[in-house]
Amino acid sequence: MHYSRLVIKFGTNLLTAGTDHLDTKAMTNLIEQVAHLHQKGREIVVVSSGAIAAGRQKIKKIPENKNTPFRQVLASAGQNILMHTYEQIFSQRGITIAQALLTRADISNRCGYLNARNTLLALIELGVICIVNENDVVATDEIQNMRFGDNDNLSAMVANLIDADLLVLLTDVNGLYTADPNSNPDAQLIDRVDKIDASIEKLAGKSGGTVGTGGMKTKLQAAKLATSSGTNVLIANGELPGILERIDSGEVVGTFFPALGNKMESRKRWMLSGLSSQGSIIVDEGAARALKEQHRSLLPAGILEVNGNFQRGDIVNVFDQQGNRCACGICNYRAKDILKIKGCRSSQISKFLEHNYGEEVIHRNNTVIL
Repeated sequence: MHYSRLVIKFGTNLLTAGTDHLDTKAMTNLIEQVAHLHQKGREIVVVSSGAIAAGRQKIKKIPENKNTPFRQVLASAGQNILMHTYEQIFSQRGITIAQALLTRADISNRCGYLNARNTLLALIELGVICIVNENDVVATDEIQNMRFGDNDNLSAMVANLIDADLLVLLTDVNGLYTADPNSNPDAQLIDRVDKIDASIEKLAGKSGGTVGTGGMKTKLQAAKLATSSGTNVLIANGELPGILERIDSGEVVGTFFPALGNKMESRKRWMLSGLSSQGSIIVDEGAARALKEQHRSLLPAGILEVNGNFQRGDIVNVFDQQGNRCACGICNYRAKDILKIKGCRSSQISKFLEHNYGEEVIHRNNTVIL
């Protein structure tokens, strides 16, 4: 399959070659491959880790600490080193680069989402390769969960933003295995995953690495988001010789996750990202089936629980009784109102509320089915 627009994510362990600092040789090898694809006409956005590792190399006197302020200090000190390294290597190959630092807050509203999308698409049109990273200096888990938390999920969001054909998650392992290959000699590489279900998620094992913040768990999360919005995903070993050129040529490497459908229009992709979700609704089996199999609207009769204090017009996630997210959409009623009408027939809404915004709690035209 030919891919025209790619998001390529470089993990920390890959950029440091397993050390505690950036490895220029490893970065040059990867950038040479990106440059080759760029010269062939591929449109590319790079999502790069490595700022914290670069900061650790620069500020050596600070005692090691795992808390957020320490990581922000390292990111601040290392971001310019990371970009300077990219600038030097790309410029030697005649390629102009740009930088975008994003947080969840930046694209959690529709305006911010569109601004980021338009900027990235404009850079692509100009032939500029944008290096995207999370703005660790201002993004923290404590500030209303406005942090992506890892560059795997950030890369999936970027793929969503620019309508990428393929998201390539390059790491220091070959892909998803049936077991931990480091401890089980019988572990087999899974070359294709058509659906990420509970059995696949169990294979991820423990997330996190010695240097980076992501692991196979976060890569599966990213793959789930990206494939749901129409982007193919590949997890592959970035240390393999010529890996990007081999992927571009169609060689079977790593673990491939095919897109679950056609690319969605921008509004639905934004809804699906979950960045602006203000709450959740739990529905019974009948309602979940009507949503997923018949693509029908969500009516009050099938609602069991309401979580959050969302308002009319907010985006909410819809879960079945087993905790699986089956849809998300724009709600016609606020949470307080849904609590009053849940379980009742649509014809009874006026008995419980002074206002009536229609029979549907979430209309099918404002729903994205997972």
